[in-house]
Amino acid sequence: MSMAQIPNLIPALPELFMAMVAMALLMLGVFQKAGVEGGEAKTSKMISYLSVVTLLLALLLTATVSSVPGTTFGGMFVVDPFSVYFKVMVLFASAISIIMAQQYLQTQGIARFEFAILILFATIGMLMMISANNLISLYLGLEMQSLSLYVIATFQRDDTRSTEAGLKYFVLGAVASGMLLYGSSLIYGFTGTTDFQALASLFHDSQGHAPSVGLIVGIVFIMAGLAFKVSAVPFHMWTPDVYEGAPTPVAAFFSVAPKIAALALFLRVMIGPFGDLAAQWQQIVIFISVASMILGAFAAINQTNIKRMMAYSSIGHVGYALIGLAVGNEAGVRGVMIYLAIYLFMNLGAFACILTMRRGDRMVEDISDLAGLSKTNPMLALALTIFMFSMAGIPPLAGFFGKLYIFLAAIEVELYALAIIGVLSSVVASYYYVRIIKVMYFDDVTEPLNKAVGKELGSVLAVTAIVIVFFIVYPGPVLNGAAAAAAALFAG
Repeated sequence: MSMAQIPNLIPALPELFMAMVAMALLMLGVFQKAGVEGGEAKTSKMISYLSVVTLLLALLLTATVSSVPGTTFGGMFVVDPFSVYFKVMVLFASAISIIMAQQYLQTQGIARFEFAILILFATIGMLMMISANNLISLYLGLEMQSLSLYVIATFQRDDTRSTEAGLKYFVLGAVASGMLLYGSSLIYGFTGTTDFQALASLFHDSQGHAPSVGLIVGIVFIMAGLAFKVSAVPFHMWTPDVYEGAPTPVAAFFSVAPKIAALALFLRVMIGPFGDLAAQWQQIVIFISVASMILGAFAAINQTNIKRMMAYSSIGHVGYALIGLAVGNEAGVRGVMIYLAIYLFMNLGAFACILTMRRGDRMVEDISDLAGLSKTNPMLALALTIFMFSMAGIPPLAGFFGKLYIFLAAIEVELYALAIIGVLSSVVASYYYVRIIKVMYFDDVTEPLNKAVGKELGSVLAVTAIVIVFFIVYPGPVLNGAAAAAAALFAG
């Protein structure tokens, strides 16, 4: 092969680095486990921390060496400020998820080194999704992520709920992947290309001409597949069962990294190649946004399991984020990016609190188990209060500003009804967030939870709570990064 045929690998350096390290860690884990008597837990911990280092090094590569805009692999892989912004969030979320999982895996007796490696492979798929510049590379990244997620959903293989969660996720995920692939084939059949730039040029040049029905059907199928990946209504049915059944650290991971990556992909696909067809897809996005906000607000009210409540909460948050996509301009995309950055810290912090809910060696998940937490562990109760108030959008916490930028973007383009529904849904959702605070501070202690909080979880709680509280003091990095990333998406 001549040098001219070798693609420029610098844009994809973080993904290539992670893939090589993941395979090396897989071999290391196998041989280390075979050579140490009863050392499965030690091997798991070692591989986990090496995986965290790998993710942080990949984050460093993403923000420095591989941050120069460009494409590679025949234009199928793109790097720009938009992809860098989302990749940093995904890599950070994956690293924190592995750290949060350590104590849980040890106490539940499922500390196996494959856990961290599966998260590494899932993260590689997410990074490929974010940088996808072609329907083929989009699908490859999506499937690489999904296959790893199906396995970690069932990681607690002796638990019936975990295996049921993984099976539901696999079956419904396969259907969604099939819909997305079918939509992609229709797009190719009616346009003759799968490249995002070529599609954008084709639709831009044909302005004034109504697109064919087959093309519209293809776009709808692609949107259905992506809506499943972000768990938007009416493709949300897997979310509560998977969150409840999967191990708690896995549910925490599902709620942030895959969701952020899928929303990044949603934005790139709809604004990039199909941006000039906004009139055709805007109403669909508005519908799934409104449906997600309403279902997320009302369905969570009667939940007694805190993980199911967080599942419905995440569906509602996706609805708020999709308002920015429905707006369809630079301000809307910037609002989504600010919202997701704040959502990342809120959700990781909330799940870190849920991971501390133990009585002896037993995990508990009912909201009623938090009764009297303010008396037995006031600092943990304070942290959870911060996250719940922020999710409800109470100022001056970060969650308020996330919603503010989204609603302002909708008002600017006169989507008043969408903004009003968003505000009202947020008010209704406040009920179940405030209910948790009421249980912690006003209900009597029946059987107290363990007071001990592991150093890993304690560190995550401290960092996330500080970010949520002090975001108002120094919002510059998030706001400026989101503005530059949104501008790059529209410049492309």
